[in-house]
Amino acid sequence: MRISELARAAGVGISTVRFYERRGLVVPTARSHGGYRHYDQEALKRLRFIRRAARLGFTLTEVEQLLSASTTPDVGDVVTVKVAEIEQRIDDLDRVRLALLDVAANGVRDQCPVIAALSD
Repeated sequence: MRISELARAAGVGISTVRFYERRGLVVPTARSHGGYRHYDQEALKRLRFIRRAARLGFTLTEVEQLLSASTTPDVGDVVTVKVAEIEQRIDDLDRVRLALLDVAANGVRDQCPVIAALSD
């Protein structure tokens, strides 16, 4: 598929595909005689993975490290740090969820529980 088809299928812009290509995350499988890039289904899977990982809070550097895990099996430090970050985020989100439930049930009193939860 051409770059425009790949971008559309992955839900990203063409410039995003080119950016990831410059970073070595997505590689065209071939070029046409006219110089058009052609990509396979693996490139589409990688782009979708990158988007999901970004939505979950992974940095592009972390995504690169995870994608390189197939050639460099030692990603333990990256994974350990990310697990700690995710656990902290879960704790923060749970505190905010409870504060929002409190506001929904009791309204705002002298101090908004959401502000208190986010201030800790």
